[in-house]
Amino acid sequence: MSARLLLLCPGQGGQHAAMNDLVQHDPAANALLAAAPLPVASLFENRIAQPAVVTATLAMWAALRTRLPMRPALVAGYSVGELSAHAVAGALAPPEAIRLAHVRAAAMDAAASGEAQTLAAIVGLPVTQAGVLARQAGFEMAIINGHDSCVVGGLAAQLEQLRELIEAAGARLQPLPVTVAAHTPYLAGSVAPFAQALRETMFTPPACPVLSGVNAVTTLDAADALSRQLAETILWSDCMDAAAEAGITVALELGPGAALSKMLQGRHGQIACRSVAEFRSLDGIIGWLERQQ
Repeated sequence: MSARLLLLCPGQGGQHAAMNDLVQHDPAANALLAAAPLPVASLFENRIAQPAVVTATLAMWAALRTRLPMRPALVAGYSVGELSAHAVAGALAPPEAIRLAHVRAAAMDAAASGEAQTLAAIVGLPVTQAGVLARQAGFEMAIINGHDSCVVGGLAAQLEQLRELIEAAGARLQPLPVTVAAHTPYLAGSVAPFAQALRETMFTPPACPVLSGVNAVTTLDAADALSRQLAETILWSDCMDAAAEAGITVALELGPGAALSKMLQGRHGQIACRSVAEFRSLDGIIGWLERQQ
């Protein structure tokens, strides 16, 4: 069987000051990076984080795309990474995707204005039970990563109440460095303005399919999928299963971070998974892909 490549585009959380070092000498990557300088001091502010992660992902893609030994069969993105995914697939020009990341962050921040919001990961508890306990503390399901792993969103003031409930059930709660309750009804007010911005954007037919996070199917309406996910649960575990069912044999996470490749490896061990963050050179990435053919 010939190799089938999945490209993974991360969301917020793994960004860091050195995340673009691997591509700093690549002309195509530098063209994007020069147009979107990285404000390191505020990397975890939502308005900075989202464009920074999209820019880093697309800069890496710019450096790799003409050197890949195989064409991507599928692209999937986690949270704001779904925006990157449409650019990687060729449906959006990279500068447009970066511009939309700014619009997305602004719409989410506006919808979250008022009481401080947050996201938190729950590990070691069946998702159904985690959802019940989360709702008792005013939190909503944001992302389902596995049968006992999820992310919930709600008000930061209720985080300690949630921690007590989760730890009493024998599980672990990990606050995430995200300041909006993304992918929950708390951000319902962000959907319409972002949808309008997407409808005003020129999309072209993608070179390969992109999985939608809200239903784990290849999307025909990028604007609908990208706007809906702001206030709806991301079914990431279903996306991983859909990739396996599509016959994916190799997965490369475009970075920053390696959370997605690790999750996929843990769920579908037959798929060879790596992140660009694990390599010390672009040549190393290409060499690994060549060995997977």
